[in-house]
Amino acid sequence: MSAFLRRLSEVRMSWLRAAPLAALLFLVFAKATFAQEGEPISVELAYYAIDNIFLLIAAVLVLFMQAGFAMVEAGFNSRKNTVNILFKNTMDLCFGAIIFWIVGYNIMYGEPIVGGLLAWGGFGINATMDPATAGPGVLHPQVDWLFQAAFAATAATIVSGAVAGRMKVSTYLIYSVIISGLIYPIAGFWTWGGGWLSELGFHDFAGSLVVHSVGGFAGLAGAMVLGPRIGRFNGKRNPLPAHSITIATLGVFVLLIGWYGFNPGSQLSFAGTANIEATMLIAVNTTLAACAGGVFSILLAWYLEKKPDLGYGLNGILAGLVGITANCDMVSNASALAIGGIAGLLVVGGMLLLERLKIDDPVGAWPVHGLCGIWGGVAAGIFGTANLGVQILGSLVYPIWSFVLLFGFFSLMKALGSLRVTAEEEKTGLDVVEHGMVAYAGD
Repeated sequence: MSAFLRRLSEVRMSWLRAAPLAALLFLVFAKATFAQEGEPISVELAYYAIDNIFLLIAAVLVLFMQAGFAMVEAGFNSRKNTVNILFKNTMDLCFGAIIFWIVGYNIMYGEPIVGGLLAWGGFGINATMDPATAGPGVLHPQVDWLFQAAFAATAATIVSGAVAGRMKVSTYLIYSVIISGLIYPIAGFWTWGGGWLSELGFHDFAGSLVVHSVGGFAGLAGAMVLGPRIGRFNGKRNPLPAHSITIATLGVFVLLIGWYGFNPGSQLSFAGTANIEATMLIAVNTTLAACAGGVFSILLAWYLEKKPDLGYGLNGILAGLVGITANCDMVSNASALAIGGIAGLLVVGGMLLLERLKIDDPVGAWPVHGLCGIWGGVAAGIFGTANLGVQILGSLVYPIWSFVLLFGFFSLMKALGSLRVTAEEEKTGLDVVEHGMVAYAGD
């Protein structure tokens, strides 16, 4: 033991001796990074660099959530539709980012043209960065767009799991462009771009309503118009088995990691004591709500189903994350536990409700994102400091906005015969029918 302690002391001293060198190297790096042509490093420039670098990291984490969604949806569905699900999640990002760059961003953050309902700011990223304005809380337009585009991709891809196994790829891609370029940006303007809900004081910190309820109720509309998968309801409850709970579980952990870009990243400014304290509170609240959602969903499902169903637990974790997203900046740790726990109960109830109504949502997209998105908005008025009446209003407006428009779109495509694949194609699997390939060798 004495030899171990002596060695530990030597290691500590070596680190202390290295500290001045490390500090020197950091200053050299900072000088090379922040200063231009001999310009001295200012506090304002350092704050500007910290804020923008951290937002870039947060944007990458949110983009990483696309992988999580792809794995959750693929794992919870049949293997014959794996390529199809991976394709849709990939194209949600590709098509969505382009349309969000062309028009979506400037609909969301443009100048109001119809009161607080609509905005427009031209095409592309028109804003430029004036170096003289660099300072705390100032975001470069390019990284600001990247962060917002990652959110748009999240809203779009929620629907993929709800309509899995039966929607034509061409129709899905049209939907993806519509939600990324129009439906989501308008919804975002209402709260985050200075629109009418913002003027009323509606609080949705990172998007329980703006992102998740919009995507969740879009998924509900798609599932309802499409109808259930063949064999899903044969006069009784008939769950179609997930082909890989392993992949689905890994996907949930990827989403959990990505959520630390989603929620803490929405602080937008990270330098300074107040921002650091806020960001850390948001991160801890996010963690506690996710874990409480997992625990309470498992306990309720165990009681109802007489077994600890991992599927409910995985969706419970996501439900807790969705529930805390609107209010993570304004509630205590104890409140975060309560919000996440209630979300875990709601997601189980929502999944059972869909079963009773014979609405086929293979991954639970509506219970997780739609129902718990509403709960997140209302919870900001119950546990936080937001006005409860305004929170209830906003928590109703967003679901109605998304559901009505996309129910109409999917109904139109159904009338045109362009919504659902044929029964024979569905039985064969969309991987072969739509893509001419399989996910696993030997299939």
